[in-house]
Amino acid sequence: MNRSLALCAALSLAATAALAQDYPAREIHTVCNYAAGSGADLIVRFYSDQLAHLAGRTVIVENRPGAQGMVANDYVAKSKPDGYTVLITPVSSTVNIAPSIFKKLTYDPKKDLAAVTTLVTVSFTLAVNAKSPVRSVGELVARLKSLPKQGFYGATSNAGNITGELFKSMANLQTTFVPYKANPNALADLLSGQLDFIAFDSTWTLQQQNNGFVRILAVTSAKRSGALPDVPTMQEAGFEGYDVTPWWGVLVPAGTPRPVIDKLAGWFNQITTSEEAKGFLARSAFDPFPGTPESAEKLLQSDFERWARYARMAKIVPQ
Repeated sequence: MNRSLALCAALSLAATAALAQDYPAREIHTVCNYAAGSGADLIVRFYSDQLAHLAGRTVIVENRPGAQGMVANDYVAKSKPDGYTVLITPVSSTVNIAPSIFKKLTYDPKKDLAAVTTLVTVSFTLAVNAKSPVRSVGELVARLKSLPKQGFYGATSNAGNITGELFKSMANLQTTFVPYKANPNALADLLSGQLDFIAFDSTWTLQQQNNGFVRILAVTSAKRSGALPDVPTMQEAGFEGYDVTPWWGVLVPAGTPRPVIDKLAGWFNQITTSEEAKGFLARSAFDPFPGTPESAEKLLQSDFERWARYARMAKIVPQ
């Protein structure tokens, strides 16, 4: 009996090793939770292009926006665990927050996804129309309180929603949240005056500020962004304890062979620490945050409580 078990174990290990050695044998699909052209899409496509060079295979980006990231998460969680479907995502604001904003999930975020590695951290921002007379968070609060219904703000992500709702809660505002599926739609409404401010990742708002469309009032991280050194943090703007700093990572379906996860982790960390990535990340307002499967899995599991706390602070009611 023991010999049979040992033989089975040896054969299993040999098969797993062979799988990792042959991987990838075909194209890899990377999944993005948000629409093409969004800040999230930019980073997914950068890493996907670099991964194609290292893996020696075509990498196809699939944009699956909707339901605050749950559409993509569910798709990956239910995909075959073979390393050919890879989720590149702001984990904290799509996976960790999910149990706190949805009454019912179609997958188990704690069990159905496995961490490969961490990639970067990114601040979120509060931004207004570049033509607006508002030039500080304090002025934004005053303007919103002067409006009959205290105005409207837009976001496309959970972190954007948290950013806006936490701001509202701490400023004692009743401003109405307007959810969007695509960043350009929110920008169009901001520029037309239908929105009073937007809550978006600094990658995208920095691009829009450089294009002359928006003015960034503050960043949500505890420290100033290296890409926006002149922009104050929310804490510096008077909101003590305000810190929303989502982290990005790579996830695969639970059950993906560990040798395949290790191979992916090695490639993604090689990308993050490359000179090309350092330049891209600096220009895009990301801070490098490489890791290991172990450190990423530990952070994945521990951050459920942190983002549940954010949701409670922002008084978000699960839908």
